[in-house]
Order: sequence, then structure tokens, then C-alpha cells
Amino acid sequence: MRIRHRAAAFLLAGALLLTACGREPEPDPHEGMAYVNTGGAMEWIRPAEGVAVSDFAAEDFAKDAEGLPEYTGEAYDTRLGVDVSFFQGEIDWEAVAADGIEFAMIRCGYRGYETGAIVADEQFENNINGALEAGLDVGVYFFSQSTGAIEAAEEANFVLGLIEGYDIAMPVAFDWEPLEGSRAEDIDRDELTAGAVVFCEMIKDAGYTPAVYLYRYTGYYEYEMERLGDYELWVGAIADWPDFYYRHLLWQFSITGQVEGIDADVDLDMEFIPRPGDVEIAPPGETAEN
Repeated sequence: MRIRHRAAAFLLAGALLLTACGREPEPDPHEGMAYVNTGGAMEWIRPAEGVAVSDFAAEDFAKDAEGLPEYTGEAYDTRLGVDVSFFQGEIDWEAVAADGIEFAMIRCGYRGYETGAIVADEQFENNINGALEAGLDVGVYFFSQSTGAIEAAEEANFVLGLIEGYDIAMPVAFDWEPLEGSRAEDIDRDELTAGAVVFCEMIKDAGYTPAVYLYRYTGYYEYEMERLGDYELWVGAIADWPDFYYRHLLWQFSITGQVEGIDADVDLDMEFIPRPGDVEIAPPGETAEN
């Protein structure tokens, strides 16, 4: 009797093994997704199609003697810059340049988040003239609170009027940021993205390099990134390395920087310049496989 029971047990075990071997594996719920830092948490996202992916890696960054991030990889040269506005007050740009800053992204204007009025930044002319005279490369950004393409076009026209005649070597950026209680608080992804595209196309048609400034969360959840693949991205990500999933060549890594000639906290930025050679760097709108 014991032998029969043992034989039956072996047969049952074998049947279970065969059943397990023939069973389809459980599908991976995250297949085709990427695990990213959204700025407040690690989350799974579905990558946008046709948008170039960043090739930055944590191991390619260290801290320099002053505690600032330093790129140690082989694909890029880098430059240190600042982005400034009225809030930094009057700036001694010669001192800024002497402190190792090589470029500046300067706020040229903004749209009021309550009234919707378009206003030039009070320090724009002083900043752009001072930065250029000190030998810095200059770009500009407009702080948008547009509610869609029509208002974004108004903003682009305003910016083009302000920068006419200046040597703009860096991008001209559309900087829309979510603000609680603002007139643009309820804008949807399609309207927001349409505004960015219209702004960038008008800037490009005028002969400048357009860019979109965004936070990681804004890029992942508030823009339709597949429609921004043709433009440079300027990413605000306070971290030890630029971990935004999509390709970007401007990284805002600090909002509390200290720079000679600026008597206030200032945003610090790193520009990545692809090195010529064997490293394949996909241009905006293309992936490395294209």
C-alpha cells in the first residue's frame, strides 16, 4: 500500500511539473516602459515614440572641488552658465565672467499668471547688454502662462521684437510652468503642447534655435513629448546628474547657486556640447537607431 501511495505521489508531482512547464509565462506589466525619476518619485512611464533618448549615465558625473556636478564622460564638452531675471537685481557681468560663467539664459519677459498681460523683464536690457559686453554667450527665455497656441504666438512675437539686433548664440526658450490658481492652471496636454510648438516654430522661422524649458514631471505628464522631438530641451532637474529620460543638452541643476557679481541666489546650468568623433549623437527628433 505504501508503495502505491508513493508511486501516486510521484505521478502527481510529475503532472504538476508538466503543467507548470506548459503554462505561458506571466506577462511583464512594464514591458516597453521606462522607470524614471519624475522629480518626486520613481515611476513607470510609456516612452514617447520618435523622441531621442538621453545617453547620460550617473557614473559619468562627479562633484568638483566646489561641490558642483562635473561631467567625466567622453561624449561631451561642457560649459557652466546661469539663468537670470529681475529677481537677481543688478548684476556685475564682468565679475560673473571672471568667476567662470560662460553663458547666460536671460528672461526677456513674462505673461502675468492672473491678468495675462505680457510684460518685458525689468532687467532684460541691462542683463543682455552686460552679458554680451562681458563676452558671454547669451540665450533668452520667456515665462509663459499661455492658454494655447494663439497666446503662445503672441508671446513669440513679443520675444522676437525684444531680441532683434542682439547676438543670440544660445536657444530662445519657451518656459511654461504650472502655477496653482493661475489662468493656465486647467490647460490640457494638447493645448500646452500646441502652444510650445507654435512658439518654437516661430522662433525657428526667425533664424534662432528654439527650446522648451521643463521640469521632469512636466515633460512626462503635462506635455505630449512626441510633438516636441524637433526642439532642444532645457531641463530643470535638481539632482547629482541629469536623469531626464529624453535627450537634452541644457541642464538646470541648482536654484541656489552663488556666483561673483550676483548678490542673490542664482540658477546654475550646464550645457553639453557633443564632441566630434566616434560617439553617435542623435539630433532632436531622431533616435540613435534611426
